[in-house]
Amino acid sequence: MAAKSSSTEVKSKATAKSKPTTTNKSSGNYWLLKSEEEVFSIQDLAKAPKKTTYWDGVRNYQARNFLRDSFKLGDLIFFYHSNSEPSAIAGIAEVVKEGYPDHTAFDPDDVHFDPKSDKAKPTWYMIDVRHVETFKKPLPLELLRQIPGLSEMALLQKGSRLSVQPVTPKEWKIITDLAAKQ
Repeated sequence: MAAKSSSTEVKSKATAKSKPTTTNKSSGNYWLLKSEEEVFSIQDLAKAPKKTTYWDGVRNYQARNFLRDSFKLGDLIFFYHSNSEPSAIAGIAEVVKEGYPDHTAFDPDDVHFDPKSDKAKPTWYMIDVRHVETFKKPLPLELLRQIPGLSEMALLQKGSRLSVQPVTPKEWKIITDLAAKQ
C-alpha cells in the first residue's frame, strides 16, 4: 500500500491486531493524522471491527516520537484525507492504545518492513485509534486556509508534510465549531 503513497508514512491496515484499551479520561491533547483516502479512509475506520485499528507504517522520526512519547489514551485526532480531491479533514478519531512497537517493521512480507529495525530495541511505533465521528461534509484544506485563527496550524504551513501533527486546543475548537455548522 505504500506504493500508492508519495510519502513513506501510510495507514495501511483496516483491522486491529491488538486489543484496544478504552478510557473516558482524556489527557486533553489533540492531533491530526494524515492518510491517503484510497489507502485507508475514515469510512474504512468506521467499518473496521469495533471501529478500531492500529496506525502503522509511520517512518519519520519526528512523527515516531509523537506516537511513542506523546499520544495518550483519550487524545482526540482529526482524520485528514491527504492527496485527495480535495484534501480535507474528514472526521474525528480517538487514541485507544498508546504507543507500542510497530510490528510491521519486523515483517519482511509487509510494505513497511525495515530490515534495520530490532525487536529488542524497536525503531518504529504505532498507536490504536477508534472512529468517533465522520463529518457530514469534509473540511477542505483551502477552506481551512481562509479561517481566522488557523494561520499558525502545522497543517497549513508551507512545506508541511508530516503525517502526525499536534493541534492546539484553539485550533481544535475552531475546526470542530466549523464542522458542526456544516
